[in-house]
Amino acid sequence: MHVSALVSCYKIQNQCQKNYGLFSVISFPNYHSSSLLHNFATKGTGEGQRTVQTAYNALFLGKSERLLQIMGESFPELGLTKQDCIEMSWIESVLYIAGFPTNTPPEVLLQGTSQFKNYFKAKSDFVRKPVPETGLEGIWKKLLQEDSPLMIWNPYGGMMGKIPECQTPFPHRKGVIYMIQYLTLWNDDSQESAKKHMDWMRDFYGFMADYASKSPREAYVNYRDLDLGTNKNGNASYNQAVPWGKQYYKGNLERLVLVKTKVDPDNFFVHEQSVPTLPLSMWSPRTEKKAMTD
Repeated sequence: MHVSALVSCYKIQNQCQKNYGLFSVISFPNYHSSSLLHNFATKGTGEGQRTVQTAYNALFLGKSERLLQIMGESFPELGLTKQDCIEMSWIESVLYIAGFPTNTPPEVLLQGTSQFKNYFKAKSDFVRKPVPETGLEGIWKKLLQEDSPLMIWNPYGGMMGKIPECQTPFPHRKGVIYMIQYLTLWNDDSQESAKKHMDWMRDFYGFMADYASKSPREAYVNYRDLDLGTNKNGNASYNQAVPWGKQYYKGNLERLVLVKTKVDPDNFFVHEQSVPTLPLSMWSPRTEKKAMTD
């Protein structure tokens, strides 16, 4: 993908006072337009205490004039103006989106330090059908039950949907309209606080099951969720890894297991949800050929 010398970013925040206003932009027909998503990615976030705040953030690979034209034609309800847009280099946009202060040098990215110092629990979903208004109202009520919840909606489509599921390990492609990340944050290090917030997150995730993808309920591997299952001491079999492996990789799991067995037969690279290896008794020239050629 060509990245222009200047890119454009914006952040628009709103306080929602009515249930149906929570993610109103998500209900607009053009929100699901694949052709539009060739040009930019946007996300809506909701944080709930006494009310819910929505924020719409975007990175557009081009100048703000073109961005304003597209938004005026496709998302007039958002009310984007020239004053909302900031033009910068791509590397500056990385800092901007990550929340660093203006004029922070890009070298700070080499330090590997986080901007956020808190405890959190995260989960994810891939959504293939628009969440109806009744679902949005339920989301509103759930968010108001928690101290510092956050939902991030990343629209899909465009080039993401054109790449076949089997072409890369990442299978969440055609038909996905957005990915959702669920977060809850807290600062108290007590076990009571951790249980309270994690219980809320698991309840919220259960509520969202009706609106998420199914068979499997897809999840994003980089938002690792140990609730989906773990390999305990690093020696999970293929069957034990299926619960989380299918959610992360769908039909690509088998090939990943074969490749892992070929390149890392001793399972040196391991974590709680790493791709497992096959026992030597199950390895054969046929499985090796399948791993290398499929």
